[in-house]
Amino acid sequence: MIKDKRHDVIEIDLTGEQGNVFYLMGLAKSICKEWDRIGANDVEIKVILEDMMSDDYEHALEVMEKYFGDYIIMYR
Repeated sequence: MIKDKRHDVIEIDLTGEQGNVFYLMGLAKSICKEWDRIGANDVEIKVILEDMMSDDYEHALEVMEKYFGDYIIMYR
């Protein structure tokens, strides 16, 4: 999943296991908790995860892009 931590870019293959919405939600939570520069607290993490669950799969991908677009690359 993580190609090179020094570059802080996570490549996500949406056609495989990484494309599962529950995997993506876990990844979002991990990014928020582990990466200091994002600086999300528990309330903000909850808001992000609730937003991901508020609609369909495509919406969850849009939320990932909105919050983590600088840190992830999603491939279809």
